[in-house]
Amino acid sequence: MKRIVLTGGGTAGHVTPHMSLIPRLHAAGYEIHYIGTQNGIEHELISRIPNITYHVVKSGKLRRYFSLQNFTDPFRVLHGAFTSVRLMQKLKPDVCFSKGGFVSVPVVVGAWLARVPTVCHESDITPGLANRISAVFVDQVATTFQECADVLGKKAVMTGTPLRPQLFEGNRAKGLAMAGFAGDKPVLLMTGGSLGAQRVNACLRACLPALLPRMDVLHLCGKGNLAPELDTLAGYRQVEFLGDEMADALAAADFVLSRAGSNTLSELLALAKPMLLVPYPMGASRGDQIRNAESYARQGLAHVLPQEQMTPETLTQAIFTLLAQQDALHAAMEAYPVKDGTQAVFNMIEAVQAKKPAR
Repeated sequence: MKRIVLTGGGTAGHVTPHMSLIPRLHAAGYEIHYIGTQNGIEHELISRIPNITYHVVKSGKLRRYFSLQNFTDPFRVLHGAFTSVRLMQKLKPDVCFSKGGFVSVPVVVGAWLARVPTVCHESDITPGLANRISAVFVDQVATTFQECADVLGKKAVMTGTPLRPQLFEGNRAKGLAMAGFAGDKPVLLMTGGSLGAQRVNACLRACLPALLPRMDVLHLCGKGNLAPELDTLAGYRQVEFLGDEMADALAAADFVLSRAGSNTLSELLALAKPMLLVPYPMGASRGDQIRNAESYARQGLAHVLPQEQMTPETLTQAIFTLLAQQDALHAAMEAYPVKDGTQAVFNMIEAVQAKKPAR
């Protein structure tokens, strides 16, 4: 039986691609081990999946800003690397796959020291700090964007992002029934991630009097962000978040208003959903969402409205423009060469571990 070590964490975006790959790895006969932190979201998400052994390492956060912890966290990374080396020597995996996040650095370094072949994946258009470091130690890098592959050099190949198979199993009729829509008008789905998008939530709600005569709106507003006074508004359905029903909601949606996180973009592209993107501004992130959105706009895959320019008037007009031009966006997405990256990333993992001599 082949054995693989997975790592990555800090945010759900560093874990969900693993969750897409895991069924493929199990079907191929891999014994799966996951190395992450004790209290990170990766522990919460991976612990729900059967037949995976979870191992804990310590890791410091990699910051681009001044903090007193910058003086101590490198020692935590070193401690995590040595722990990872011992784990690698004990487990003797055939291959390691990293999805990034600060926990991945000591694991990737540990795999390199233990001479375990390793693949890492970068979802954003520019590599995060963890993957910039990890790229030195891995055999190959999979990327979602060609621009990122160009930056990382000869080790990097654009593969797309691994996507969960359930994404493609949505049912439009079930999604409409869940939202309480008749299906006689176009459906706009707004999603801002698990925590919602406060500024976009408020602006969209201000647009509802202009939007609802022409469309139904299914609003995923994030935990704690419901507006009960709007519950009786015809054609508007708000929920904090969706789990298993998300695939049905996407199937029911004709177009989408969203932030510009790379995993969300990959899902919407694979489903060919015309999208209006309001990326997080520079002050709220390292700017990766802005660059992700700009890349999609250049390729004709999405429309973009910067948050700094967003008002009820500009958002309403941008949504109407998206509605009018949705056929062109849909055609561009259908023609895009790389959508679901699950098979390509799996093939890369198989190829990297197969090239290494038996130990």
